[in-house]
Amino acid sequence: MPTDLTPVDDDLAEALAAERDRQRETLSLIASENHASDAVLRAQGSVLTNKYAEGQPGERYYAGCEHADAVEELAVERATELFGAEHANVQPHSGTSANLAAYQALLESGDRILSLEMTHGGHLSHGQPYTMVDDHFAVSHYGVDEATGRLDYDALEARAEEVDPDLIVSGYSAYPRQVDWERVQAVADAVDAYHVADIAHVTGLVAAGVHPSPVGVADLVTGSTHKTIRAGRGGMIVCGEEHADAVDTAVMPGTQGGPLMHNVAGKAAGFGEALDPAFEEYAGRVVENATALGDRLDERGFDLVSGGTDVHFVVVDFRDTHPDLTGERAEASLADVGLIANKQTVPGEERSSTVGSGVRIGTPAVTTRGFDADAMRRLADAVADVLDAPDDESVRTDARQTVADLCERFPLYDAETAVTAR
Repeated sequence: MPTDLTPVDDDLAEALAAERDRQRETLSLIASENHASDAVLRAQGSVLTNKYAEGQPGERYYAGCEHADAVEELAVERATELFGAEHANVQPHSGTSANLAAYQALLESGDRILSLEMTHGGHLSHGQPYTMVDDHFAVSHYGVDEATGRLDYDALEARAEEVDPDLIVSGYSAYPRQVDWERVQAVADAVDAYHVADIAHVTGLVAAGVHPSPVGVADLVTGSTHKTIRAGRGGMIVCGEEHADAVDTAVMPGTQGGPLMHNVAGKAAGFGEALDPAFEEYAGRVVENATALGDRLDERGFDLVSGGTDVHFVVVDFRDTHPDLTGERAEASLADVGLIANKQTVPGEERSSTVGSGVRIGTPAVTTRGFDADAMRRLADAVADVLDAPDDESVRTDARQTVADLCERFPLYDAETAVTAR
C-alpha cells in the first residue's frame, strides 16, 4: 500500500486523508467499528482487487486463480482453527450477505423465521420489515423481558411453540448480554427448527474464548469479520460438514457472484492476528473496558439496558433519567465533541428507529487504541457530562479537551497511513 500522499487524484486523496485524520482525532464508540492493522489495510488494498475468482478454490470459473486460491485457503484454514469448525466459507461480502446465504442454504421461499424484534436488539437481516428477508419468508419475532432487558428463554420457547418456525435466529446487534446458545438450540430442537447463530458482533470475543461459542451447537454460525475480530471487512459462515455443500452453493451462485478477493486477503490477515495469543488479551480488555464504562455511567445515574453488559458495549436508556433526551440528539451532541456513538432503540421503544430513546456505546475501537479501565472511566465522565447538559458550551469545551487528550495519549495510525489515489 503506498504511504506517500502525493496525489494523482487530488479530490479523492484529500477525502481519504481527511477520513484518516477524523479517525485519529475522534474516538469511535460505535460497537460495530474497529481499527484494522496496517497488515489488514495493505491486504485489502492489494492487487487482488483486480482478480475475479467465482467458485471455490480449485474449482474457479476463471483462469489465473492459483494465488487467489492460496489466499482463500489460508483464510479458510485460519477461520476453521479459530472457531473449531469443520467448514468455513469466507466469501460473503458482509454479515448480512452471510445471513442471506444461510437462509438460502436451509429454507425455501415462504418458510417461517423467528427472530428478535429489532427494537429489542435484533438486526435488519434477521427479517425486519422492508427487507428482502421479510419479503421472501414469513417472519415473526420474539422479545426480551422489558422489565429486565434480558432474554426470557421460557418466553422464547412459548413463542416458538406458537409460531412453529422452520428456523430460529439467535445472536443480536444491541443485546448487551451473553447468549445461551444451548438453550436456544433446545428450543429449536423442540419445534424441529433449524438454528442460525449470528455472531456478527461477538465474532472476536468468541474466537478469543471470552464469550461462549455456538459453533457445534447451532446448525450454521454467521458473522462479520471486521468488528470485534478486526479482520478484513466482510462476512463468513462456519458449520459442520453436513451443511458445507449447501452453504457453498448458497453463497455462490445462490446470493452473490465473484468474491471480493482483496477482502478475503484482509480476512486472512486479520484471522492470522487473531490466532496470536495477544488477541485473547485484547478481547478480554474489550469486555473489561465495556464493564468499566457501564459501571461509571451507572454511578453517574444513567439507566443501562439489562443493568450492564457482558460484551463489548452498553445500551443507555434515557426514558426515566433523561426523558427529554432522544437518541438522535445524544448522538449528535456526542459527535460534536468527537465522541462517535450511535442512537439506539430500547425495549418497549415508542419513538421511531431514526430517533430512538437510547444510545449504544462500544469499546472495540478504543481498546485497539490501548484504552484501559482508567481511560474508560474518564471517557465515561465526558459522555455523561455531555448527555447531562447537551446545550452547555463550557461542558462541550471540556469534553473536546478530554477527547483531544485521550487521542494524544492513545494515538491511532501515523501521518503516512493513507491510500494514495493514483
